[in-house]
Amino acid sequence: MITCPFCFVKVAPNRVAFRCLGPSGRTVGCAPQPDGMLGAFRGGPNPPVLPPVFSVRRPGRRAVCPTCSRESAWRVCPSCHNRLPAEYCANPGKIVALVGAKHAGKSTYIAVLVHELMNRVGEELNASLVPCDDRTIERYKTDFARPLYADHKLLTFTQSSANVPRDPLVYLFTRTLGSRLRRRTASLTLVLFDTAGEDLRQREMSELHLRYLQAADAVIFLLDPLELPGAQAALHGSARERGGTLADDLMSDQMDVVVRVTELLRKRDKGRVTIPTAVALSKIDELREFMERQSALHRTREPIGALDLDDREAVDEQVRALLHQWQAGMVDRYLSQQYDDYALFGLSALGAVPEGETVARSGIRPYRVEDPLLWLLYRFKMLDGIRR
Repeated sequence: MITCPFCFVKVAPNRVAFRCLGPSGRTVGCAPQPDGMLGAFRGGPNPPVLPPVFSVRRPGRRAVCPTCSRESAWRVCPSCHNRLPAEYCANPGKIVALVGAKHAGKSTYIAVLVHELMNRVGEELNASLVPCDDRTIERYKTDFARPLYADHKLLTFTQSSANVPRDPLVYLFTRTLGSRLRRRTASLTLVLFDTAGEDLRQREMSELHLRYLQAADAVIFLLDPLELPGAQAALHGSARERGGTLADDLMSDQMDVVVRVTELLRKRDKGRVTIPTAVALSKIDELREFMERQSALHRTREPIGALDLDDREAVDEQVRALLHQWQAGMVDRYLSQQYDDYALFGLSALGAVPEGETVARSGIRPYRVEDPLLWLLYRFKMLDGIRR
């Protein structure tokens, strides 16, 4: 089965539809017409005008339009009519659900994680991360990379998908494995979808978010330590001003968001949640100086091209201790009761306290931002684990 990365409906390979290429120059093709199904998915008063969608009995990489006889390679989801990237259909996809309350830094995390996978971490892992479609290219550059890396501006809060429909970021991740004599490549498709904290305020989530979470192969929870009452005493300066902003928003409590998402995942798994789940404290740079000097969170991860299992266990234990120290031990207790496979992380996407609405003058210096994904790649059998 193929899970559409846009509407998250599961589609059998023999049910994939195609879109006619339409007329081109002297080449005859079906005339464009309003696509009501795609328009209903994207919202707005005017549906896009595109060549029609058609189905064939035995779809392959290409199919012949039964109306105009033109061959097309534009595969689309029969449920929403969004175009399915060719690489996504050819490689096993992994949908990573990124969730968290408001202000947790989900959009900033995605922006920096993709940048690091394309550069520093990609070089370490001998891996490439390439977008699967033009919409991913455009959205990442427009909504993430340009404002953060070019303009040095903090990203605005993600708006609710009920008001602004958003496309996921779909990337093909490929690693070269083995020795020089016996090299091979392994690929998987990563689907990253940043959920607005506003969309997780109620148990009655939108149908799109229900399907999104039900289709997830892994979950990354981002928790903002600045919103944990026990951690606020350790804050100072601008960090103190940025903490505790959700105290009066009764529906955005971080623990409540964890519970809402967990209840949905439990219904899917009919019991304890079985998919790997990473729970990360974001913005950890603003609290590191108050941790003990021997804390594992004072060490940067060594670039060894594998998951350091000893380091992983040390960080997990340190974050667990911090949760209990900051009066948030219930998070860990709840996770242990509901999840078969979860791990705790501490990270910082920016690496330094922002200066107003801009990043620090020292620039973006991510700290352990890749740790949750490396652990997931290990769980997906795309990365080795070693002890040293």
